[in-house]
Amino acid sequence: MSRPHGIPLPSAQRSSDSDETESACADDKQGQPRPREGVRQLTGAERVRTLVESNASVSLTLIGARDSHESEEFGTGLPVARTVTPDGDVILLVSGESAAARAAAHAQDDDLTAVIEITDVAPVSVPHRIRGRAWLAGWLTPVRGDDRAVCAALLAERHPVGELLGMQESLDAPHAGRPAWMMLRLEVGEISVDDLWGAEHVDPDDLAAAEPDPMVAHESELLQHLHSAHGDRLGELGGLLGAREARGMTAVPLSLDRLGLRVRFTGGPAGSFDARFDFPEPVADICGLRRAMHSLLSAASY
Repeated sequence: MSRPHGIPLPSAQRSSDSDETESACADDKQGQPRPREGVRQLTGAERVRTLVESNASVSLTLIGARDSHESEEFGTGLPVARTVTPDGDVILLVSGESAAARAAAHAQDDDLTAVIEITDVAPVSVPHRIRGRAWLAGWLTPVRGDDRAVCAALLAERHPVGELLGMQESLDAPHAGRPAWMMLRLEVGEISVDDLWGAEHVDPDDLAAAEPDPMVAHESELLQHLHSAHGDRLGELGGLLGAREARGMTAVPLSLDRLGLRVRFTGGPAGSFDARFDFPEPVADICGLRRAMHSLLSAASY
């Protein structure tokens, strides 16, 4: 099966409530602070893969839906779990009663085009809280046959959802006999991301080869802990910048990955700005992160 091409992504990769001249990351006139140059970063494919595997909110939209009620349901319905196959397809677990499930079940193979939109919001209170959005467009089909067990195992590995993966039938009339849950496959044809690092298109083949950041499962909890328990220590990181404007500003941990920590400094006369603090080496687990954070905070205290 060839991959689809030419599937339209949302215009200009922006949210529906944003001004047409602003990016998807712009929350007000100042806009989302962008990073300074010369820092290490994840590739676009790694960032999208991490978003897919994260707990960020996701919506599923059917392209060209004619029925207004069905279109609204596609736009607001939320898959309860998703993951990426080794081939780069996105597997979604949706209610068997959803419009997405019904449309996919009745469409001919590869006829149903859809877009997944993932919105990444910082887990701590901070100006410009939307950290980014990603869009993945492609063909939507039900997962069938022997692939069901394989895809269910992939979902369970990333998102333990208990009985949802039992795929039991609904017992409630008038829907008796229908599957309570359905797995859908999005064969990805186009990908776009607009986040803290900037806006770019991502090759679907690169998504298949990319790995999610190992910190994705822990990032929200870790940032909230840093903010609540070590806010003063984070403020000391401003001394590493050699920037006079960072003095007296509030430091809020904004994002964390295997390569480093991003902090947003707010409350200064010039407004908000971001600073990225690289770890001495990439971290692979919580133990490595603990050592990296200790080294970073120790350097700031001198």
